[in-house]
Amino acid sequence: MEKFFTSKNIAKIGIFSALATILYFVNFSLPIFPSFLKLHFSDLPALICGFALGPLAGALTVLIKILIKLPFTETLCVGEIADLITGLAFVLPASMVYSKNKEKGSAILGLFLGTLCSVGTSLLANRFVIIPFYLGAMNLTLDTLAKMCSPVLPMINAQNFYRIYIFGAALPFNALRCFASAIFTFLVYKRISSLLKRWS
Repeated sequence: MEKFFTSKNIAKIGIFSALATILYFVNFSLPIFPSFLKLHFSDLPALICGFALGPLAGALTVLIKILIKLPFTETLCVGEIADLITGLAFVLPASMVYSKNKEKGSAILGLFLGTLCSVGTSLLANRFVIIPFYLGAMNLTLDTLAKMCSPVLPMINAQNFYRIYIFGAALPFNALRCFASAIFTFLVYKRISSLLKRWS
């Protein structure tokens, strides 16, 4: 553990965490999803950090960006909890697989498994944790939330909310988020890795 927490590794984690935090604040909605789903690419620096320094470094990057964002929450921490769960589910499997064999095939496999784990986790978390917590924290009813989603999910109502929302919004949204971050990570990691090796 002492070998991991060297001054250089701490500095690298700090840099990746800062980049992840910046990208976390640069978020936007897409017209095909409910407006409260904000797309961002803050998992990209965490993935690269996890590939370069190992799963613990990637997980710390995810955690640090969340802690920095918490004071600025607009969802009473519900959004941040969701991003922590899905971020760890994405970064940890991907970096664990890659750390075993740092080859292109392992990177592809790791990113694929990370995407599956994150998307699958997001569906379960939305159904049993995030949506119920969001309703309670924001003092909303399921009917009100359904109406918020109705511009992009016209068939949704309180009775079919979870089925329509999870498969019509949460699934494609998280798949898009993970797929985009995985592609960018695969394209840029080797170049960034070469720079990091010079600083070691």
